[in-house]
Amino acid sequence: MKNYTFLSLFKKYSTASFWLIAATVLALICANTSIKEWYFGLLETPVSISFGDFNIFSHHGEPFTFQVLINDFLMAIFFLSVGLEIKREILVGELSSIKKAILPIIGACGGMIIPVLVFLLACPADAAMTRGAAIPMATDIAFSLGVLAMFGKRVPLGLKVFLTTLAVADDLGGILVIAICYTSEIVWGYMFFALLCVVAMLIANHYNVKSKTYYLIVGAIMWFSMLNSGIHATISGVIAALCIPASIGKGTRYYIERIRNNISEFPVVEVTDKHQVVVFSNDEIQTLKSVESAADHLISPLQHLEDDLREFINYIILPLFAFANAGVDLSGVHFADLFSGVSLAVMLGLVLGKFLGVFSFSWLAIKTKIASMPTGTTWSSFASVCVLCGIGFTVSMFIADLAYSPLGADGRQLLDLAKLGILCGTIVAALAGALLLNRTLPKADK
Repeated sequence: MKNYTFLSLFKKYSTASFWLIAATVLALICANTSIKEWYFGLLETPVSISFGDFNIFSHHGEPFTFQVLINDFLMAIFFLSVGLEIKREILVGELSSIKKAILPIIGACGGMIIPVLVFLLACPADAAMTRGAAIPMATDIAFSLGVLAMFGKRVPLGLKVFLTTLAVADDLGGILVIAICYTSEIVWGYMFFALLCVVAMLIANHYNVKSKTYYLIVGAIMWFSMLNSGIHATISGVIAALCIPASIGKGTRYYIERIRNNISEFPVVEVTDKHQVVVFSNDEIQTLKSVESAADHLISPLQHLEDDLREFINYIILPLFAFANAGVDLSGVHFADLFSGVSLAVMLGLVLGKFLGVFSFSWLAIKTKIASMPTGTTWSSFASVCVLCGIGFTVSMFIADLAYSPLGADGRQLLDLAKLGILCGTIVAALAGALLLNRTLPKADK
């Protein structure tokens, strides 16, 4: 069951990487061709859903733009999905015991601390620029697992588990940084309503309420309250995820027996053609619906919601985020800009800082016997995967926007340079990691 859960997560994110790349390329084309005015105009288009004078998509009376809708609302749903995965991994996955989790957690700590130090060393001592010190902290789980998936069965399961678990722990670190470092002045009235929503979900959890609709409605109210409280609204997604029940209700044996009885009502037939058209009777359709209803009672709200969100995240939210945030106008950017200031600091933080942090902390943990090397792994292949940890995109772009967007026109330029550093650093880490993995992994059987 645990291996199945992990492999599903691995497959999910390796698939998402293709759509992220496609949306990124499209954004860069739009931002640097004759349709650039349309592209940037689209991002600034006001979006609203109003009931009288009340606009749901507004912040202190200002309506959302299309880009803000993606970054503040849709990304809250993305972080809801991340929170569900973190909770599941803690309960039954690779974070469920200290023995399993210790190496990737230690590696993730190094992968967050050292990149920040590298950024600060490489970046000029400018207060505006150093707001982005947390940008190279995050490993993009979709891109990194997408590169690793290219090598198929050549990659030992231990390495896949290490990278996936490290990226999940990384996301948790990024969430904490967003909550602590990028919170503006708190409006306590809205904060009180957000806390009431948390209490309402915890009470429902305690009394075994399993309705996903209930948690989503209360979570949406909490999102609006947090949006106006000063704490970034996306944190509401993680908090809601941690409140959603991971256990199933009573009557497990009853529903299993009901499924058995329902299935037994169907006659045993020989299947000669899988494309054969079958028309069920009304009674058989009702029996199938009974099986479906019983199966729903055997899946926890957490797993059910995680499964429901999978395609929406992969095919809509992440590509939209990439399309809205990866469009860097390169007309005012010079090649030399990549080797100075914010761009250089971000790129070095990702390519050099992530590798040094993850590898050195992991090496120390293994040598001191705090943790053990992943099964089937050599030091050379392990180091190659540590290079892949420098692939930063989704959370890095998100933190860059939080760091520099509030600074106005000057922040807009810094944001573009930071995005350039993220894109270049990601490409270098992906190519270097792929080349090293090709050399260090066992050769495929012919």
